[in-house]
Amino acid sequence: MLVMSDIIRGYTDTFILAQLLHHDSYGYEINKSINDMTSGRFELKEATLYTTFRRLEQGGYIISYWGDEATGARRRYYAITELGKQLYYENLTDWNDAKSMIDKILEDRQ
Repeated sequence: MLVMSDIIRGYTDTFILAQLLHHDSYGYEINKSINDMTSGRFELKEATLYTTFRRLEQGGYIISYWGDEATGARRRYYAITELGKQLYYENLTDWNDAKSMIDKILEDRQ
């Protein structure tokens, strides 16, 4: 039996980049947003989240900076780069292609 997390595991980078397309954000906020959008059905493990941030930053897809601690706890924020936007749109195209192929394979043949 397929587990939903197995299907979407390869898209962790894309999920994070999608969140950063809208505005800079920090780890907890990104994870909460993903969890809320999926009605609690998908949540990134903290280790996965921060490993992904490091990988994306090392690849030049995101940058990080420290937020203003005057507005509360000091948080590390992440922002998408132009290279990150390019990767997001390439991954989105790949996802749509794969989804289309899978839909055709699984569509009802009655």
